Amino acid sequence: MLIVGELINASRKAIGEAIRAQDAEAVKKVAIDQREAGANFIDVNAGIFVGEEAKYLQWLVKTVQEATNAPCCIDSPDPQAVHAALSVHKGIAMINSISLEKERFDALLPIIAGTDLKVVALCMSDEGMPETTAQRLSVADRLINGLVQNNVPIDNIYVDPLVQPVATNKDFGIEFLNAIAAISTEFKGVHTMCGLSNISYGLPNRKFINQAFAIMAIAKGLDGLIINPLDKRMMANLITAETLVGRDDYCSNYLRAFRSQVFEF
Repeated sequence: MLIVGELINASRKAIGEAIRAQDAEAVKKVAIDQREAGANFIDVNAGIFVGEEAKYLQWLVKTVQEATNAPCCIDSPDPQAVHAALSVHKGIAMINSISLEKERFDALLPIIAGTDLKVVALCMSDEGMPETTAQRLSVADRLINGLVQNNVPIDNIYVDPLVQPVATNKDFGIEFLNAIAAISTEFKGVHTMCGLSNISYGLPNRKFINQAFAIMAIAKGLDGLIINPLDKRMMANLITAETLVGRDDYCSNYLRAFRSQVFEF
């Protein structure tokens, strides 16, 4: 399971204030905590700083990588901001995200094409957000083909079928889960990932719903998540789910995690 730590996002009040104040130590602590908790990539987002996003995103990349050996997931649809962040990034970054929306696709594709960058491919088009499995598959098909035809290695593509709140439509959960299974079957070598917190929007005890949904998604083939890795119960659930679906030879990851007493089993 590829984990992207989501906490360095300027829309979170404490992080936004730390970025504005250039409080490197505060940002470094969040980066280190996420890395030590198991994040493979650290998401960096400075989207609230209109007109200054590129400058702050570049600062975030430098700050995070000074504190950790983690690559960053550069979270912006703005090609100038992405380019600025990549100019100081060490190693192979992830871009979050490209979509089938023409303006966004055309702007970001030149940055991604022919590189080793990993990319989150969001199942969104100019027609709007897909609601059914079939709609998601249609967008994913065009998006994956567009990326592959532009020399993006299929192993570097992480399709996000878009989680939507089950409180607004009872079918949104199962349609997303079925899309994960279908994409994993139809497009061999492509990865699937998502930020799953939208599933519980508007409902009580959101953490519980998110944890259950993550387990169900892993059973369908999900292999990447954008989450808070400091949620010890969530991380324990992910490790256990991967063991149960056959991704853990001799249950070694589960046993190691259990013995470490870091997670809430």
